[in-house]
Amino acid sequence: MSSIADPIKEGLARGWKVHGGAQGPLPATLDCDVVIIGSGAGAGITAELLAKAGLKLVIIEEGPLKSSSDFRQLEAEAYPTLYQESAGRKTADKAINILQGRCVGGSTTVNWTSSFRTPEPTLAFWGEKFGLEDFNPTTMAPWFEQVERRLSVGDWAVAPNPNNEALRRGALKLGIEAPLIRRNVKACWNLGSCGMGCPTNAKQSMLVTTIPAALDQGATLLVQTRAERLDIQGAEVKALWCRPVGIDGGANGPELRITARHFVVAGGAINSPALLLRSVAPDPHQLLGRRTFLHPTLISSAIFDDRIEGWNGAPQTVYSDHFLHQGKIDGPLGYKLESAPLHPVLMATSLVGHGAGMVEMLKQYPHSQALLALMRDGFHPQSTGGQVGLNSDGTAVLDYPLNDVLFDGARRAMLSMAELQFAAGASSVIPVHELATAYKSWAEAKAGIEALPMKPYLTRVVSAHVMGGCGMAADASRGVVRPDGQHWQLGNLSVHDGSLFPTSIGANPQISVYGLSNRLATGLALRLTRKAVQLA
Repeated sequence: MSSIADPIKEGLARGWKVHGGAQGPLPATLDCDVVIIGSGAGAGITAELLAKAGLKLVIIEEGPLKSSSDFRQLEAEAYPTLYQESAGRKTADKAINILQGRCVGGSTTVNWTSSFRTPEPTLAFWGEKFGLEDFNPTTMAPWFEQVERRLSVGDWAVAPNPNNEALRRGALKLGIEAPLIRRNVKACWNLGSCGMGCPTNAKQSMLVTTIPAALDQGATLLVQTRAERLDIQGAEVKALWCRPVGIDGGANGPELRITARHFVVAGGAINSPALLLRSVAPDPHQLLGRRTFLHPTLISSAIFDDRIEGWNGAPQTVYSDHFLHQGKIDGPLGYKLESAPLHPVLMATSLVGHGAGMVEMLKQYPHSQALLALMRDGFHPQSTGGQVGLNSDGTAVLDYPLNDVLFDGARRAMLSMAELQFAAGASSVIPVHELATAYKSWAEAKAGIEALPMKPYLTRVVSAHVMGGCGMAADASRGVVRPDGQHWQLGNLSVHDGSLFPTSIGANPQISVYGLSNRLATGLALRLTRKAVQLA
């Protein structure tokens, strides 16, 4: 891989203004037009557009600046350096594990490239329940089209790997549609290590697209720098206080004060509401941090006679929404089916078993296949998501109760996945539940799953999609943020990330964040500079 150009190293050599971590100490103070807190999907799109408008920007990222030269397809290196809490972030009761990025590019640097627009039923629900009628497929289409061009989103022309082909084969056998997933890649090598950072720069993440574009326009990037709190006076933010941190997140230097005309919070759901909570931001309707959603995800593993090699090839290329659209959108929880890549640490920490049982499971590693069921939370009246709060040290924590409505969906999801895997030719299926066994037939699996007690800790629940907590709505009684992204009570603060979503979306969220941020940042640039800008 040494012959591959590294755009980050090239940019640093050109004189990018980057401070913090390996790039040297932070300045004592900074003043700019706009501070952008975060460098992921919403932050990256916003940074490129505001830089094009000629605004002086400072971008704040808690994680390190890593690049293709650092991405060696090794889990032991990737998880501690590229993820929140070393890929071990959990809900308050430890019942749900959450994968979330913490590096330049945020989760876009480590996601699996799945690219879906916000589903029409989700947009319709937002219009009906939150007054967001202007956010519909017609009005959003141009914003999605722009980001899809900018980020090279397109159909994946390579045949699905065996892990994804099993999903497609089983679905077709059952008469269920299983379309292909579009991906934001360019000249992809089909390595399969997307979750550890792309070593060939094929993934068109914020790391290699919009953040470099903003830096080339003169933006300043602070890495390994935590946004601690906003200095709020009346209806305005006066400054942001930051602190340098190590790779492990521990503070290792004096505070830095940054002043600006406008502040954009784009640290992602969990971190964005936590920053506003630490800052004691106005919250007259007690909405801040509430209605935070995860697409709580169930896993079903299976063993096939043929080699699957779930670590090899594009991680997600096939999906099925058959079970997402069963009945009304606000009825029993629907779920999206996808395949999960299987790398050794990810597999060992996500599946069940320990000791001799885990040894036996890992012996079957090359023949193992995994399905995911992403549950669409936030629509059923009893699916209100979780609440972001603060630990005693001010760090973020998400309390997400697992209730009967969710567990009803979990059981149905396990049944659906098991039936599909047997239809695809699996010799055994093991739902990821502490009391499940290796079922040898669909009839045996059906009886076994129906008898499993659905309870926290017994039922393994994971997530890689965090949404909500700073919900957008047409009036302040229903949302933290206005439809243009501005905070309802703070005139110079906007939110541009997935925390804006009033519900989960029922699809991998990156394109939803990109498209929404494109619209909001274009409007913000016009308000601040009277300049009309557009993505490259």
